[in-house]
Amino acid sequence: MKIMSMLKHFGIFAFVLSVAIGCASTPEPEEAADDSERVAAEAIAAAQTAIEEAAALGAEWRDAQGILDQAKAAYESGDYDSATELANQAENMARQAIADLNASQQADESVVDSTPSYSTYEVSAGDNLWDIAGSSATYGDPYQWPLIYKANRSKINDADLIYPGQVFDIDNSPSSSDIDAAINHAKTRGAWSVGTVESSDESYLSQ
Repeated sequence: MKIMSMLKHFGIFAFVLSVAIGCASTPEPEEAADDSERVAAEAIAAAQTAIEEAAALGAEWRDAQGILDQAKAAYESGDYDSATELANQAENMARQAIADLNASQQADESVVDSTPSYSTYEVSAGDNLWDIAGSSATYGDPYQWPLIYKANRSKINDADLIYPGQVFDIDNSPSSSDIDAAINHAKTRGAWSVGTVESSDESYLSQ
């Protein structure tokens, strides 16, 4: 009987001990929430750093900042999981932009430098840089219109305002990095108006 009593007491002790251990190892809901908040904050900080690095290299991807802004909004609303996911997406986009730029620069360095050849294009009534760049006589790609703008910056004040009779130089052998930069600017230029030199255009010309 004493043995049975001892076993009974030992069983109760073991049960209490297991419950105590289980309680100690299971995170409280508040602790889990704090951890999610910390992870989200770190992800947002990492994304912001990546975007700033890309911008410093001239490889900014405008959508990345927009997605990061969404991540910050989700963080402020307490949706830390969404904030983390969006921040990671923004960071990946910025890192990819940097990788693409580095790859482009390495490709340019492997090509022997040569004097670029130019042709000319005389502006006709109704022409604009978009249509000129899209013509088979030039680049066959309207998104490359910034190449014409940059090559003729002394002749063009506002990219949205050119005149019949103007003669533009057309670079027939732009580098891949110049093409990438032109296309990126054309796609991310933002709002524009005739007669105004947009700040985004000034930034592109200064590159």
